[in-house]
Amino acid sequence: MAGPVSLRELLLAGGEPSGAATAGPGGAAAAAPGEEEVCVVGIFGKTALQLCSEKAALVSTVCDRQVFPLFEREEAEEAGGGAGREGEAAGRDYNHLQAYYSQESRVLYLVLTSICDTPQLLRACGDLAAAESRENGPGVPLPHAEAHEFWKHQEKLHCLSLLYLFSVCHILLLVHPTCSFDITYDRVFRALDGLRQKVLPSLKAAIKDCPVGKEWKLNCRPCPPRLLFLFQLNGALKVDPPPGRGQDPCGHLEKPPPKKHSPKRRLQHALEDQIYRIFRKSRVLTNQSINCLFTVPANQAFVYIVAGGAQDGEDPVAMLLDQLRSNCTMRETDSLLAPTLSGPRRYQMMRHGRQQLSFHAESSSSSSSSSGQLVDCTLKEFLWQHVELVLSKKGFDDSVGRNPQPSHFELPTYQKWVAAALKLYEVTIEGKDDDPTSLTGELSSKIMGSIKVLEGYLDIDTKFSENRCQKALPMAHSAYQSNLPHNYTMTVHKNQLAQALRVYSQHARGPAFHKYAMQLNEDCYKFWSNGHQLCEERSLTDQHCVHKFHLLPKAGEKPEADRNPPILYHNSRARSTGACNCGRKQAPRDDPFDIKAANYDFYQLLEEKCCGKLEHINFPIFQPSTPDPAPARDEASPAPPEGEIEKLKEKEPQTQGESTGLSLALSLGQSTGSLGTYPPDAQGGGDNAEGQGQSGESKSEKRPSLVDRQASTVEYLPGMLHSNCPKGLLPKFSSWSLVKLGPAKAYNFHTGLDQQGFIPGTNYLMPWDIVIRTRAEDEGDLDTNSWPAPNKAIPAKRSAVVMGRGRRRDDIARAFVGFEYEDARGRRFMCSGPDKVMKVMGGGPKESAIKALNSDMPLYILSSTQGRGLKPHYAQFMRLFVVVPDAPLQITLTPQVQPGPPPCPVFYPEKQEITLPSDGLWVLRFPYAYVTERGPCFPPKESQQLMSYKVLRGILKAMTQ
Repeated sequence: MAGPVSLRELLLAGGEPSGAATAGPGGAAAAAPGEEEVCVVGIFGKTALQLCSEKAALVSTVCDRQVFPLFEREEAEEAGGGAGREGEAAGRDYNHLQAYYSQESRVLYLVLTSICDTPQLLRACGDLAAAESRENGPGVPLPHAEAHEFWKHQEKLHCLSLLYLFSVCHILLLVHPTCSFDITYDRVFRALDGLRQKVLPSLKAAIKDCPVGKEWKLNCRPCPPRLLFLFQLNGALKVDPPPGRGQDPCGHLEKPPPKKHSPKRRLQHALEDQIYRIFRKSRVLTNQSINCLFTVPANQAFVYIVAGGAQDGEDPVAMLLDQLRSNCTMRETDSLLAPTLSGPRRYQMMRHGRQQLSFHAESSSSSSSSSGQLVDCTLKEFLWQHVELVLSKKGFDDSVGRNPQPSHFELPTYQKWVAAALKLYEVTIEGKDDDPTSLTGELSSKIMGSIKVLEGYLDIDTKFSENRCQKALPMAHSAYQSNLPHNYTMTVHKNQLAQALRVYSQHARGPAFHKYAMQLNEDCYKFWSNGHQLCEERSLTDQHCVHKFHLLPKAGEKPEADRNPPILYHNSRARSTGACNCGRKQAPRDDPFDIKAANYDFYQLLEEKCCGKLEHINFPIFQPSTPDPAPARDEASPAPPEGEIEKLKEKEPQTQGESTGLSLALSLGQSTGSLGTYPPDAQGGGDNAEGQGQSGESKSEKRPSLVDRQASTVEYLPGMLHSNCPKGLLPKFSSWSLVKLGPAKAYNFHTGLDQQGFIPGTNYLMPWDIVIRTRAEDEGDLDTNSWPAPNKAIPAKRSAVVMGRGRRRDDIARAFVGFEYEDARGRRFMCSGPDKVMKVMGGGPKESAIKALNSDMPLYILSSTQGRGLKPHYAQFMRLFVVVPDAPLQITLTPQVQPGPPPCPVFYPEKQEITLPSDGLWVLRFPYAYVTERGPCFPPKESQQLMSYKVLRGILKAMTQ
């Protein structure tokens, strides 16, 4: 063989005798006759932090030639072990087996390179850093658990490669870069022994058809391999002792009597005793060698110390430069030594001045001593005493005890060894599973499943971490279940889970932290969903349903609480007191969960008992033309494009901010502007009298509103009408109500309203004096059909407008307006202005309604009587009372409500402008809840947000007929 090749290439080439002459680089297979008996030597272990490989240099030293190159080229893809595991989580397999066959000595060397070697370790670290950059970005490390799993997975793959070496080799060399034994090998060998016993039946089935002996098929190895240890001295051992006390270092020293063994030989004996005791204590070595993973000789040396270190040429560049200088200088000794050189001259010239790399063969002359010490053998002599036992077919008799059992031994030919080694390679290293029905696929899956045996031996950190995390789980479960109600919502579940994770993180440690944290999450979720899950539905007042997870009854289906899951209606157990449409009768009501129950069903029940006989002004609703009308789809909604959403958010508050300078007439839809996302009536009225100078004919020429257009008879609006609704759609019921309580004289200015629930002194309507002019007085500059705003008067007639006590002028028409608020306890009161509760001591209110009409009234206000708890109670604007006098006057009603901060839409009735007939006491009942297609607009939770919930100004407008 010209040079080392990948073991996989060697096995594939050697298994085909017909192509042996051309298979493999450098004629590897052609140099190995098929009928030649071979001894297989495996080399594995660790190397120091240096560029060269000590294991590769070891083969060069034994073969007395440069077998492996000084500089290892970095291959694009690792040959050998990485082909079958690219899809696993740990990535590539960094274990690489190289083979070199020495035809002269009939020895096949197998060198295992793994992450224990510097080049492969650097590649693994580079790949791990690249994975960190791909997953978490540059500079962000992988989580501890993932990095730990990566390295432990590589350690398991290394064990599989070692299992292969222990199954195909006669002799194994363990190389270590220091002169102290690494105790972790005891754990590795115990793991390998357990793994081998686990997969032995599978390996037997893999080689049952191979042309090897019966004992080999039974034990899946040619013999119990003999393990030899090679340690590097690295200058740690000093041969010459330092001078004693009182001795002159420069003078004549009294030398101690020479010992029988050199210091290196004594170190070898001490290491042999230490290794043997450790392996016997852990039962890796037993009396019967046939049952052991490996053996060590009882009466032969199995430890060798390689003298050398960093100063002996471990840098190939420095070594080559030094060699170049020495070769350019002619020496007399070169001519004398030239005839005696054997082997390739290049390699021996490199060894002439400086030892090659770290491992080198010591000459007998250098180790000889004239003082009576035994001569230390060379590395080749140390190895060859064991190789000769194999080649001479004597085998290893390493069993000890009273009744030692002989172990099996077989020296195969090259072809037979390749046949068995290829099968074991495919199953153990490559893990082929191309065809699940094939024998190889079944065996590889069993072996991969048996890797878990290694976890108990190799992954001590994870084992400790799992034990620690398992102890922390019960404490975390107790923290989750503490102070829990029987049924609770997702929010409570998340809060308790966060508390449980805090307790868990205080006690759990190690790489298993994330795994058991996920298990804690799953356990808590199972506990919650197994009969403890509360219904997540919220009412329109933002109250949770108190039932556990349940289904809603279908049409015509009765509730069944005993079913699993139960069939029940939503119920928050919150009850309030509300008045009917006209306000004369109060009744308790359940917390509504849908808009129909909130704004229609409750009032319809009271309609039959109280308001049914009163005069109503009905709002237009959906009139179906088909038996099965469908609700409007979401795509029918004129939602603005994504690029215009921010523009609408900026435009909306600006529109409302500019509303103070607009007139009441403009606020009621008399603007000629186009209808946009928000209708023009969303701009509240002001006090500009010029906008009232339009005649009755001009009113009929204005652009028709949404409800003036033809409404759809096929699709209905599923929610309430608001500024963001699709055009031409109406709801199936109206959430508003307009009722006439009686004539104008039914209201007594001095006693106020006679209805239930009003707080004393707050049941009065505010007067609204409207100026009526005669034709003689109208000859001024004002238009005949134009009336000023409620807060404007004629400058020339200002003294005539003022009324005396108990007197009423003919040019004045008095209307009355009341803004009624109602809280959940049924307490009602009027407000005379924003955030100002009316309080009349007697004789009727003195404050005019003009201030309230020209202001945005709050939709919610703090109730005048708060409870004992810390939670504030709010009263909601529910009714607008209007007394229209019997006068040549037309009062138009235009309610607009914005129940939330922008971009909340503006809600209005199905008829935007309602003209109230004269001589009547009218009550406009507002919706109890406001719902859009995206969900309900919940009441405010903090008093600071109350100003965003408002009834827009311009709700009333007065005009002459």
